[in-house]
Parts: sequence; structure tokens; C-alpha cells
Amino acid sequence: MTDIRKDSVTLHQVDENGAEQRLDNYLVKLLRGVPKSHIYRIIRSGEVRVNKGRAKAETKLASGDELRIPPIRVAERPAQDAVPGCEFPIVYEDDALLVINKPAGVAVHGGSGVSFGVIEQLRRARPEARYLELVHRLDRETSGLLMIAKKRSALVKLHEMIRNDVPQKRYFALGLGSWPANVQHVKLPLHRFHTPSGERMVRVDADQGIYAHTIFTVQQRYRGFTLVEALLRTGRTHQIRVHMQASGCPIAGDEKYGDFAANRELQKRGLKRMFLHAANLALPHPLTGEPLALHAPLPPELTRFLDTLTHEA
Repeated sequence: MTDIRKDSVTLHQVDENGAEQRLDNYLVKLLRGVPKSHIYRIIRSGEVRVNKGRAKAETKLASGDELRIPPIRVAERPAQDAVPGCEFPIVYEDDALLVINKPAGVAVHGGSGVSFGVIEQLRRARPEARYLELVHRLDRETSGLLMIAKKRSALVKLHEMIRNDVPQKRYFALGLGSWPANVQHVKLPLHRFHTPSGERMVRVDADQGIYAHTIFTVQQRYRGFTLVEALLRTGRTHQIRVHMQASGCPIAGDEKYGDFAANRELQKRGLKRMFLHAANLALPHPLTGEPLALHAPLPPELTRFLDTLTHEA
């Protein structure tokens, strides 16, 4: 990608990752650290040119387009310098797609009190990478499979597949108590809201909620616990966590929707995180259509905790 100089005009050629993007959205990503208000000002004033002509913010770009970018002032970003480059365990990688096994306790991106996350650390570790974008999210406390697009064409196709519920995402979760024997399909509508303190939460709400569907399969019953596999048929925020809570079997270690007193005891017994892991992912490759079946085994700390439990017949 062209280096943007703040003291002179820059000519930048749009590559395939910029094709079909709006000019304003493309510049926001290209000119990281530049306020959006400034980007819109230089577009409106005609200082940004596309193929030597004036363009509007909504102009769609094509691969090979030449952008003229005026001298700009990039805000100093000392926090960026503090982002440690980090590679994560790779489950799958080619020139279009990267799938990692995200550890628990790591946010997928910066924001909401977190200065950086997986995507910032990957970009720092791979300065030569021309394109790295999150395909979806995992909660900070959740471990497992996370997709990162290495081409915009892959990102667009993956987002289309997600909208159509094509990827099969299977999680392992340990519930507190006994999972109801007659419950497999949970179809409870979920509504996102913010608490007075600003915390984002989700609740079951028949009036305001959006349709959500999770298929639960019991893997093993333990004394006081149930290990389940959760297959997402929709991908709502905190879907598995709230569906398990509403079914009377909250996730062990869940500090937001779980049993807080029980969680304190579980920490003493060695479970110091939420027991939710994105273990399996099946989908066609976004560019080739080749079937992908990816797996991330349970982390050692979760396996060790299961070994301390007593099986039920």
C-alpha cells in the first residue's frame, strides 16, 4: 500500500481490495488516524481526485483507479506504538483467509476500554500485509476459531454467507446444573440494551427481541454440570450465553449472565474463565468454494477442569 506523506501530494493506486468500496470508506481505512471530518472536507473541496477528476464521498472505486490525496496531518498515535505485535495459533491460512485459535481473555479489537485486540496485534506483527479485517466477533472471554479476511473479496463473500447462516459454528459450553432432557432447539428472541452504567447486555424479550436459534446437544453429564455442544443457527450477540441462562443452565464462569456465587467457588476449584469455546467451523471457502472443516481443541485449562468432575451415568 502506498505510504501517505503528510507534507506532499500522494498518488495512490486502488488495488483489488478497494474495488466496489465507497471513496469515503476507503479513505477512512487508508488514512488511519485522520479524523473522518477532515476526510469528508478534502473530498467536498475537491482536493481528493479519482482518475484526475472530482468525486463524491459515495463514489464507488474500481481496481486500478488512481487517487490524488492532498497533504494531510495525521494525528499522533502513541498508543499504536505500544501495540505489541503478536501471532496467534493458526488453524488455516491461504492468500484469502486466516483462521486462528483465539485465546480467552483477548479482545478481538480495541475499544470499550481495551486499547488493542487481536486485529491490531496481527497488523502490527504483519506490517507487510496489505489487508487484514475481522470477519466476525468472539467475546473477549470466549476462546476458539476466529476468521480474518486477507482480501476484501473474501470479506464480502464471508459476510454474505454469514447473513444467510451458511457457516456452521459449533461451540462447547459447560453449563451449571442439569440441562433439561427435553430441550434441544432453543428459539428465544434476543434484545440488546445498555445498563445505566453503559454496559451492553442482552435479554430474552418477546416484544423487542430478534429471532435467535441455537441447537444444543448434550455431550456429557457431570455431577452438578452439563457439557453441551451449541450449534448456532443465527449469530446474535451473546446468543449461547443468554439461551443457556434462560434454559436454567448458565455457563460456568460467565461473569455477565452466570451464577456469581457459584463462579467464585469455581475459581477456587481452578476454573478462572468462562467455559465457552468455538471448537468447530464448517463452510465453503469464500473464493474457491472448497469445503472447509476446521477444528480447535479444548484449551488445556478447560480439559483439566473437566477431569476434576464426576461423570453421571
